Amino acid sequence: MNRDDLVRKALASITEDRLRAAAVDVTSIASPTGGEAPLARWLADRLAAAGLEAHAQRIDDGQANAVGRLKGDGTGADLMLYAPIDTLTTGDPDLDVPWIGPELRPDMRAEARCEGPYVSGLGASNPKGHAACVLVVGEALAALRPRLSGDLLVAFGAGGMPTNAIAPDGRANTGHGAGCSFLLERGWQPDHAVIAKPGDFVAHDEVGLCWFEIVVPGTHTYAGSRHRLPYRNPIVTAAEVVTRLERWLADYPERHRTATAAPQGIVGSIAGGWERMLAVTPAACRIRLDLRIAPGTTPLEAKRELAAYVRQVSAELGTELAVEMVLAIPGTRTPPESWVVRSAVRAWESVNGRPHEPVDGNSGATDANILRARGIPTARVGMPKAVSDDFALGMNTVDVRAMRRLCEVLLRVAAGTVTRTRAEIDETND
Repeated sequence: MNRDDLVRKALASITEDRLRAAAVDVTSIASPTGGEAPLARWLADRLAAAGLEAHAQRIDDGQANAVGRLKGDGTGADLMLYAPIDTLTTGDPDLDVPWIGPELRPDMRAEARCEGPYVSGLGASNPKGHAACVLVVGEALAALRPRLSGDLLVAFGAGGMPTNAIAPDGRANTGHGAGCSFLLERGWQPDHAVIAKPGDFVAHDEVGLCWFEIVVPGTHTYAGSRHRLPYRNPIVTAAEVVTRLERWLADYPERHRTATAAPQGIVGSIAGGWERMLAVTPAACRIRLDLRIAPGTTPLEAKRELAAYVRQVSAELGTELAVEMVLAIPGTRTPPESWVVRSAVRAWESVNGRPHEPVDGNSGATDANILRARGIPTARVGMPKAVSDDFALGMNTVDVRAMRRLCEVLLRVAAGTVTRTRAEIDETND
């Protein structure tokens, strides 16, 4: 079977109804970060039933990856199709409300709903719809039992979202690519990788991210003694600091813009004082922010730039602010001339019928950073958002028509890679 026939036959089995069913299934199995094991087991069972060598890769009682392998004859390069499977929020009102809104809308729950070509529910697009595409592509290829030169690896990673542990007493490293790192450490190493995440384009690089904590000092005192004792409320000072940080963050992208990236930053959390005891002021207030960093910018460079600005703010406000970096994931880059990037671009162009143009202004970070940091050339491909003016609804709504287009891109990359010998790929790269 030649490559065109392989793509044609596999694609013929990938109907919109099949994709809708897969999106409904994965969306309806809750998988908050740290609690992906039930979905991982379900995915591993599906892969095994399709004929791949598959299993759920246990990380701990709540967290697991799912992996499968369609073996080649060993003469070709191995390709991994990868998608994370955890959702950014949990679907539990006790944990999500009021920060997500006054209540959980239907799309914010792990309960899939269908309306025409759309499937909605928690994470139905990001990451569940993309994971469903990887699943169905793996199943469709396995059903044809093709002769392959290289192995096709199908992998679903836990802990892909930018979050620490949900439970305060849980293992801290449950997010930020923890599952992807575990996967690679346990020997699931491909020559090339394609990650399915949102964006209707092919990306060869992306930003990293750093998290910082800024501590604002103050004086612990009592409301009834405000007029009699020294009074310096750090919550009030923090409001001034946040206002200045917001202006600094608004200008930050222009100082670090690259051809494809415009790294952003936001203040994501403020903590200070006892909610049970509003009669007193705290001795400190804590501000936490996410600062994206362009490929080529080191976390320490970002820390020093932020610290220099915070020293300026300290002088302006007559206080001593402290800055610490509490998380760092560097940005990464795969050369655009690498096999997997060029293969993904060719596939995208074939599906879309027009030349691919890189998209600029990107500031999203994914597990592609984990894959590239381990030396694996990686391309990112995905779907456009079905809803563009509501962040949560965009995460939670997928269009099965876009799913089918993404499946064709993935199929073309897979068929064009694992049916070639390593020598053929090397010659094509020259």
